[in-house]
Amino acid sequence: MAEDEDEGGFGGLYEDGHWAWDETTEELVFISDLPPQLIEAIQIPTKVPTGTIEFRDDIDLIEQDVKDIALYTAPVNILSPILINALHIPTVERFLRALILCCQYYLQIADEMANRIIELETKVRTPQGDIVESEFRNNLSDLRLLVAKEYSTMLIGGSDTKKYHHMGPYKKRRSLSDKDARLCETLLRMCVQIVWLALGRRAFNQIELEVNRVFKSEIFNSTEHTLHTNYIAKMAKEEKAVLLGHCLRHNKKLNTRSPLINEVFCHRDIDYRMMGLGVIKCPQPSPRLLYLMHTLAGPEDTFGKFGVVLGIIGMPRASYDTMLRPLPSANVEGKSKASMYEFRFN
Repeated sequence: MAEDEDEGGFGGLYEDGHWAWDETTEELVFISDLPPQLIEAIQIPTKVPTGTIEFRDDIDLIEQDVKDIALYTAPVNILSPILINALHIPTVERFLRALILCCQYYLQIADEMANRIIELETKVRTPQGDIVESEFRNNLSDLRLLVAKEYSTMLIGGSDTKKYHHMGPYKKRRSLSDKDARLCETLLRMCVQIVWLALGRRAFNQIELEVNRVFKSEIFNSTEHTLHTNYIAKMAKEEKAVLLGHCLRHNKKLNTRSPLINEVFCHRDIDYRMMGLGVIKCPQPSPRLLYLMHTLAGPEDTFGKFGVVLGIIGMPRASYDTMLRPLPSANVEGKSKASMYEFRFN
């Protein structure tokens, strides 16, 4: 037994190999049978002269830059992990782009209609004017529909969004209405801030009024209740027809629907392919659909290639400071104004 233990314990330096006679040295040498070990070469970094270091300055602003500034400047007491995570979900990112595009076009058409109403005091209205205003109204309705489709996905917990507590297989009986209300109100306020920053910090009250109207309706527009602008009552009939659209449903107060949801169930002719923009690839899209698709889901660095205008998003980052304010330059100032309001469908 002792001999077996000694044999079993034999090994060490000469265990994995064999002995052979070396004719050159005329002696026994040990040759290992193990595969040769790889010797890792140590990379010695070469020092680059500091005078030749160059940083890229041709980077464009992206949606994330605007969200970062909005989160950085937001009060800490309204921020939560749920809110921050929600802002970085692909569905919400498309929702924000659609909302920026919708508000951008709304501000542009609001200015255009105000000028047209002033001109009508000294001019005669023509049938061509009705055609132009009808095009404005349909364009705004389509953009509200893009916002509504992403908003509907968020409401039902579809795609990459989570279902609410009262939905799905793990729904709870206990009501969380207060928690949901605070989350939705905070998200809506953050959306207003992001849109305002993306559009160059202009027309904040007008943006906030319109965003609250399309989400909550005229009756429950909390911003209007605070500011008391009475802006809808001051609109001319033609302005209301264009800016509010014809998908409005005036019902009893408790049965009031969000104007965004009304856009989804509107009786007007809607291109069904718009419901899948940014998610489903449609064969042979029209130039209009292709433009909207790149706006909703395309990389920001390709905006210039496809003529996409989305506020300051997609513009050279070197033209703005850390807080996304335009640097004092005549060319930058003129370019930023044009980018925010000279939006056209292809």
